[in-house]
Amino acid sequence: MNRIIRITAALALTVGLATGTLAAGGAAISGEVKKIDEGAGKITLKHGPAKSLGMEEPMTMVYRVKDTAMLKQVKAGDKVTFEAEEAASGYTVTRMEKAK
Repeated sequence: MNRIIRITAALALTVGLATGTLAAGGAAISGEVKKIDEGAGKITLKHGPAKSLGMEEPMTMVYRVKDTAMLKQVKAGDKVTFEAEEAASGYTVTRMEKAK
């Protein structure tokens, strides 16, 4: 029984490390804030290619945000880097920060 617990713990650690590596290596997308709709929890971003989302060409799109607090940190015209994911409800920004 003790051996099963150790194997399970080792497997959990391995999966956790692999997941952390993927998250840390997320593909940041460069963009510019065009519009913010706090009431709807959405942001319009003009951005370059977003290969992590299968978008090869630059475009302007409306995204949902995972956390509406992100919308209070930026304003129209700000340059940002962000990460997003595709969900059944559309594309969602999962992380965003002002570009340096």
